[in-house]
Amino acid sequence: MPYPYVLLSAAVSLDGFLDDTGPDRLLLSSPADFDRVDEVRASVDAILIGAGTIRADNPRLLVNSPERRAARTAAGRPEYPLKVTVTATGDLDPDAKFWHTGGAKIVYTTDEGARRARALGIAADLVPLGADLDWRLLLEHLHDVRGVRRLMVEGGGTVHTQLLQRGLADELQLVLAPLFVGDPKAPRLFGPGGYQAGRLRLLETRRIEDVVLMRYEPTAPGTGGSASAADRHWLRLACELAAECPPSRTAFSVGAVVVAADGTELARGHSREAGDPVVHAEEAALPKIPADDPRLATATVYTSLEPCTHRASRPHPCAELILRAGVRRVVTAWREPDTFVAAADGTGMLREAGVEVLVLGEYEEPAKAPNGHLLG
Repeated sequence: MPYPYVLLSAAVSLDGFLDDTGPDRLLLSSPADFDRVDEVRASVDAILIGAGTIRADNPRLLVNSPERRAARTAAGRPEYPLKVTVTATGDLDPDAKFWHTGGAKIVYTTDEGARRARALGIAADLVPLGADLDWRLLLEHLHDVRGVRRLMVEGGGTVHTQLLQRGLADELQLVLAPLFVGDPKAPRLFGPGGYQAGRLRLLETRRIEDVVLMRYEPTAPGTGGSASAADRHWLRLACELAAECPPSRTAFSVGAVVVAADGTELARGHSREAGDPVVHAEEAALPKIPADDPRLATATVYTSLEPCTHRASRPHPCAELILRAGVRRVVTAWREPDTFVAAADGTGMLREAGVEVLVLGEYEEPAKAPNGHLLG
């Protein structure tokens, strides 16, 4: 199911702490960076923090600039983004500033937590997610029921850790402050556990007074049948590659990207690449990787249209090329219509051979876009 774009935002000391252990909140950002955060808040549909952050910091979580609030209203949006918190226990202070400032609020919790929050008289919509908290169900509800397309997550460290470890964060905006905390009892940004292998992609660095903003994007594919935020990034790229194809009346425009388990891009290709009038996207990409590359066995192929099962112009269809390469995971946006081949079902062929295939239908329209002239 589609989820909002999830942006994690945090500021840390040089030694990786979110705060110290004093009674007052440690201010890590500079005044100019606080204004940048306000700008980001104004741009999103919802802002999420964990219940622990409400208890520790008692934040209002507002867009402070009147001009930015006015711009939201002029655009037909609420004056303030939806405020969201997450709690397993329902242990919330009904007098916290979070509930009594800004616009609409929503609490995601467990069945037991919802009963406790109701008894406390919390001034927010309560959404129980079952016996346990389920981040995927939470994001799906925000997207489908509350219309949230961009979600800013401002902490705390446990929330950031869980979203990153589950592959649900699209972007990390990290501000590095020029000071040390040094107290092992102080809260850190990220906790222990399993994160993506390999390196994240650096999108931007920016000096803001005496702090540095760094924007990163996770790159590692998901595993098994669960799509990660990185899966969506790579599939969007495949759809963008499809738009680069020379147009044809006799073949689809398709893009493909092959990505190693650690997020390293191994190859990319698109239909009719390099002037070859009959080459397919996967057929263009896979030969760029040495056949004995051990990373192929755990790689993912992203393709805007499911791999073909029949070819008139070449002896081996793309589904067969993927199997020959040893790839065991494919993410695609669009099932092949009957325009040229009836009941092609590359997805079914690959699944029968033991390949994990994910079809992310929310990307079907961008995959179809460069093929509109063929679809009638």
